[in-house]
Amino acid sequence: MNMLILAATGNVGGQIISQLTGHTVRAVTRDPHTARFPADVEVVRGDLSEPDTIAACLDGIDAVFLLWPLHTGKQLPAVLEVVARRARRVVFLGTGGVPDLGFDEQERLVHGCGIESTMIRPSTFAVNTLWWADQIRAGDVVEGAYGALPMSLIHEADLAAVAVRALTEPGHDGATYTLTGPEVLTQADQVRVIGEALGRPLRWRELTRGEARRRLLADESFPDSFVDVLLDGYAAMLAGPPPTLTTTVQDVTGAPARSLRQWAADHAADFTDRGGQLPH
Repeated sequence: MNMLILAATGNVGGQIISQLTGHTVRAVTRDPHTARFPADVEVVRGDLSEPDTIAACLDGIDAVFLLWPLHTGKQLPAVLEVVARRARRVVFLGTGGVPDLGFDEQERLVHGCGIESTMIRPSTFAVNTLWWADQIRAGDVVEGAYGALPMSLIHEADLAAVAVRALTEPGHDGATYTLTGPEVLTQADQVRVIGEALGRPLRWRELTRGEARRRLLADESFPDSFVDVLLDGYAAMLAGPPPTLTTTVQDVTGAPARSLRQWAADHAADFTDRGGQLPH
């Protein structure tokens, strides 16, 4: 099959490309000149905010992996329409980071686009803990708000493994897969577990929301437009029920979901080297 991977330079897109074998892969990025992929991967330019650029990437494509990294969902219907005209299968990784387009509406659009479709609803990405990397490089204390917030963090390799099966195998049409990691950990617990994986006594220091907001706004690597979205989301999650774990990763792939400790071991260099990749 011929595969098109959109947002290919992100953490999940890169994992999908590394896991796809025996298929022709075309990677879409806004800047092909800076992308680094294996020699057998075709790299083309495309911008999800400009659906016409996506149409030009779809010649001869059978299946498309799509996630939505933008902070508005305005162009998602147009992108799905373009994909549905040229491909026969789409796998969509949903996101809670689009204020004007919730999970339910994303699911409605994906399953209503007119071709084979699979929707993946992930729990919190483990890679988001890289937002603490600068603090961890600087010392043994991580400061933030909502330290008691429970989450089930999922390894990007597990998201990719499920997506690869939905892209390459029959039997996933119309499915919505809710994926979680194997455990529920508060933010304070996450810092402790990362510290254990790194061999360091890391600990959490609670900030007020206002203090955390000022810290995030001062962080040049964190988009200002997403600060209140993140903190509002954390407040809502803390007020709601704790996460419910699923076995979907194992059900689909045959392997259990990776733990945060495993993720931290895989990413140990990202907490020590300033060249580590930031979250997408």
